[in-house]
Amino acid sequence: MNEKEYRICNRCVMDTSDVDIVFDEKGNCYHCNGYYTRIANRVYKGEESDRQLIDIIENIKASGKGKEYDCVIGISGGIDSCYVAYIAKQRGLKPLLVHMDNGWNSEISVKNIKNIAQILGFDYESYVLDWEEFKDLQLAFLKASVPEIETPIDIAIPAALHQIAAQHGIKYIISGGNFATEGILPKTWHYNAKDMTYLDYIQDNFGTKKLKKFPRFGWKEEAYYKVVKGIRIIYMLNYVPYNKADAMRILETELGWKYYGGKHYESKYTGFVQSYILPEKFNIDYRRATLSTQICAGEVSREEALKEFDKKPYDPVKAKEEQDYVCKKLGISEATFKQIMADPPKLYRDYPNSEKALNRLYDIYRKLTGSVKYQAEAQ
Repeated sequence: MNEKEYRICNRCVMDTSDVDIVFDEKGNCYHCNGYYTRIANRVYKGEESDRQLIDIIENIKASGKGKEYDCVIGISGGIDSCYVAYIAKQRGLKPLLVHMDNGWNSEISVKNIKNIAQILGFDYESYVLDWEEFKDLQLAFLKASVPEIETPIDIAIPAALHQIAAQHGIKYIISGGNFATEGILPKTWHYNAKDMTYLDYIQDNFGTKKLKKFPRFGWKEEAYYKVVKGIRIIYMLNYVPYNKADAMRILETELGWKYYGGKHYESKYTGFVQSYILPEKFNIDYRRATLSTQICAGEVSREEALKEFDKKPYDPVKAKEEQDYVCKKLGISEATFKQIMADPPKLYRDYPNSEKALNRLYDIYRKLTGSVKYQAEAQ
C-alpha cells in the first residue's frame, strides 16, 4: 500500500503508514497541522464550553419535557460511552441507554453496561443484529482486503440509535465520540462508513447473503432523521475537560466499572482487528492516531508517545487465542484466515464508492446550515 520512503512527523507520531500523509517545510504533518487549525477550536475551552454545555442541557431537557426520555446514549461498556452516561446523570438528563449487540461483546463490557444502568438508574435497551447477516458482512470486508474492517458495526450503531430515537420521539443522541482522544484518524485507515455504494459493492462481490435486516445509514437515512425527524447528535465530551485516566478512576470508584484490557477491547472483534490484523496486514497502528491526538491536546509528550512503539500492539500468545476464537465464530478455517492476511492490501479507492458525491452533499449541507450549532453534526 505504501511505496514512499519512511518518514515520521516532527511534532506528532503519525508517519507514512498513512499513504496520503503530507509534511510541511518544518516536517510537521497535515494531521497535527489540521488539529491545531480546526480541531483545537472544538475541544473544551473553559468558561465558553461550560456556557455552551448549559445551553445544550437546557435544550435537551426542554425537548423531553413530559416524555419518559429526553435523549439516547449509545453505550458499549467502554470508557467514553460510560463516562457520557455519568455526565448525563450529573446534569439531570433522562437518557435511554442503547447497546448494540453484534455478538462480540466481552463479558466485562456487558457487566459494565449493567452496572452503569443500575447504579445510575437509567433504562437500558439492547439492539440485537441478525448474526448470520452481520457475520457475512464482516467476512466480506475481510475478504475485500481493506482496512475498513469495522465498517459493518460503524454503520449499524448510528442506524440503530436513530431508529430508536425516532421510535420514542427523542430529538437528541449523545455520543461518546470526542476530539480530545479521537481528533486524528487518516481516511486511508478508515473511510466514511456512510458510503452505501462502497458497502453494497463489497457485500455484493465478497459476501454471500442479501442484507435484508441489517440497519443502513447512508446519506438518505441521515437526511431523513436530521431534516424530517429533527434528530441531532451531541458530542458531549467536547464540552467538558476530558481525560481518560481521570474518567476511568471515576467510573471504577463510583460505578463499579472494570477495565477490559486494551483500547476497544469492550468488543473482542474490534480489539483483535486493531491490535493484530491492522498492524500485521496493513501496517496500521491505531496507537499512532490516538497518541498523536494526545500530543496535540497536551496530554502526553512526543518522547513518551515514541516509547510506546518499543512494544508490539499485541501479545503473541493472546493474539493466537483471539485468532482461534475469531475464526471459530466467523466459521472460517485457520488456513482461510492466513490467506486473508496474505492477500494484497487494498484501499477504499480500489473499489466503487461515492466519495465525490458525498463530499458535495456535505458541502451543500454545511452552507445551508452555516456553522454547526453545538458541534452536533461532525462528519
